[in-house]
Amino acid sequence: MIARSNLQPLAPLLSDTYLESIKYGDFRRWRKRLAALPELSPSSVELGNKVRLGTATDCDEGMRAILHDQLREFIPWRKGPFSVFGITIDSEWRSDLKWNRLHEKIGSLQDRIVLDVGCSNGYYGFRMLEAGAKLVIGIEHHIPYVAQFWALKQFVPDLPVFVIPADLRQLPLPLEEFDNVFSMGVIYHSQSPIKHLSQLRQCLRPGGQLVLETLYVDEDNGVESGLMPPGTYARMPKIRFIPSIPTILDWLDHCGYANAEIINESITTIEEQRSTDWMPFESLSDALDRDDDNKTIEGLPAPKRVIITAYR
Repeated sequence: MIARSNLQPLAPLLSDTYLESIKYGDFRRWRKRLAALPELSPSSVELGNKVRLGTATDCDEGMRAILHDQLREFIPWRKGPFSVFGITIDSEWRSDLKWNRLHEKIGSLQDRIVLDVGCSNGYYGFRMLEAGAKLVIGIEHHIPYVAQFWALKQFVPDLPVFVIPADLRQLPLPLEEFDNVFSMGVIYHSQSPIKHLSQLRQCLRPGGQLVLETLYVDEDNGVESGLMPPGTYARMPKIRFIPSIPTILDWLDHCGYANAEIINESITTIEEQRSTDWMPFESLSDALDRDDDNKTIEGLPAPKRVIITAYR
């Protein structure tokens, strides 16, 4: 399954023994839902802005209706969009917009071995394959997102993209084997950003590239190093620390990265993150101040995101 010999230490995290040991996240229920999915083979696959697995003509209307209902059991779909045998999964995040902001600026992924930390349901992993990656391994601790990926992967088992139900701390470090490591939307949840960056560096081969995407705050908002929300931030729990860009660059330098470069800064908009039929709960519009969309509902600076590349 994982052909590159030096990545064999990851194999136990894909074994049945490890999967059977998972007790959190209602894992057994998700596995039953996965087992109930129909055995369908796509006539074609496109890993573009809308990741498309098969077409509507690959199954009859009755089977497609059953599949539609089964895929809806995996709600909320936060990353996407996907099209599965003619069923459009309109996710909360237009993840294609983020990918289009970065993929032409990070260099070629052709024949690269890639690690995606906090990969959610694997949307970006499919896009990395489109960009030429030879192998993509994602790690994701949140079991419902892992289950979404496995639901999709069931229809394309031969694609060299995998998602491991684990977090970065469970990897057998140092690995030092990945050409590229992505950490997108993760570091501000970390109890120790420095440790997070150090662990990411231990996954990179010498000369390998880190792609780091994170929330950030401007220094002119009265903060120098960053913001530590006292409770939720934009209704999101467990946001430990939102750094300023100079703080992120200092962290990268401290952890031994070189040639850090800011490749994109953006303001998160309700066109990019919104409630949909496939994620019918509160989203960004509910998290912003109704009278001033430059502030969150908690009165803090509204979400901005930065993408930075750096090298081991």
